[in-house]
Amino acid sequence: MASVPWSTQLANNLAERKAAGRYRKPRIRLGEQGVDVVVDGKKYLSFCSNDYLGLAEHPALKKAFIDGVEQEGVGSGAAHLLTGHSRYHQQLEEALADFTGQQRVLLFSSGYQANMGIIDGLMARGDLIIQDKLNHASLLDGGRLSAANQLRYRHADITALAMRLQQSEQANNRLVVSDGVFSMDGDLAPLPEIMSLAKTYNTAVLIDDAHGFGVLGVKGRGSAEHFQIKQTNLPIEMGTFGKAFGTAGAFVAADEVVIETLIQQARTYVYTTAQPPAIAAATLASLKLVQDENWRREKLTALIQQFRTGAKDLGLALMPSMTAIQPIVIGDEKQAIKIGQALEDKGLLVGVIRPPTVPEGSARLRITLSANHNEQQVTQLLNALAVVCVA
Repeated sequence: MASVPWSTQLANNLAERKAAGRYRKPRIRLGEQGVDVVVDGKKYLSFCSNDYLGLAEHPALKKAFIDGVEQEGVGSGAAHLLTGHSRYHQQLEEALADFTGQQRVLLFSSGYQANMGIIDGLMARGDLIIQDKLNHASLLDGGRLSAANQLRYRHADITALAMRLQQSEQANNRLVVSDGVFSMDGDLAPLPEIMSLAKTYNTAVLIDDAHGFGVLGVKGRGSAEHFQIKQTNLPIEMGTFGKAFGTAGAFVAADEVVIETLIQQARTYVYTTAQPPAIAAATLASLKLVQDENWRREKLTALIQQFRTGAKDLGLALMPSMTAIQPIVIGDEKQAIKIGQALEDKGLLVGVIRPPTVPEGSARLRITLSANHNEQQVTQLLNALAVVCVA
């Protein structure tokens, strides 16, 4: 049995975490992802999935995946630069380039790997990375992995970002990094203002649009489409497939030079086995649905409005989010756990988010909506919140 000499210290740390209400453990889901799930042997109405468009169990994706397995096998067997890059990977990269309006796209096996690879692959010693304070952990870790210096600015604060840029003109190259949709708050980065500052200060921009692609914009092209950013002024865009697209993996979209540089220098691309070809095949099917079925985004928007109106009527502490991520701030983490358990007792599953994922004193219920929900289910959730949060 493997252990470490400081096992007692680790055990004490775990006990302290458990006492503080910050202990986490995986839960076992049986069956497909969806709004009705079986977790740890119990049936729930789920409001804690990132399957925003309800595509994870779509028959077209299943068929494409099975066809991909029959054509290409299960595993890719190698990195993209060896023999792991299948025709499905190539077709997906080309289709995503058309979808995003960018010159090139590069696939990664996960969003975490993509963010670390993009930042480390583009930035070097003497460069500077400037990050929003509430960026996803993968972006912050990408900055730490890089030899470049890293600064942060107050969340979505354009004045603070401008000051960082004014004070750092001695850096060789600068990269502003932000989530497009912030995963714990659900709010949007002020992308037009960021792009304007970037142009003024000759700075590059990377947007992690994991929670925006597929959802925001008339065609689901994400934050850039939502804010009507011109094609000539697009940021470097990272998107994932494990959320609105219903599959797995990630991509980066940019110009030819950026993509070719990442192919040569992004360690999480070069030294990683490619995602299974069948996943790429399923994602091609998903991309078509994202483009063709606008009704999914329209329905999701209506459900978001229904929930926000009902929650405000209850006096719940909502955050300024127009997205499928609808946090309700509780504050005390033990109280948040208690409320989450009370909802589970009523057959409703929501995310309970605590520090250090969110700042101290801002523990919350992270409610996420899907196009597969219906009005009656949202009403059921609101009725339960009226009992456990308000009464």
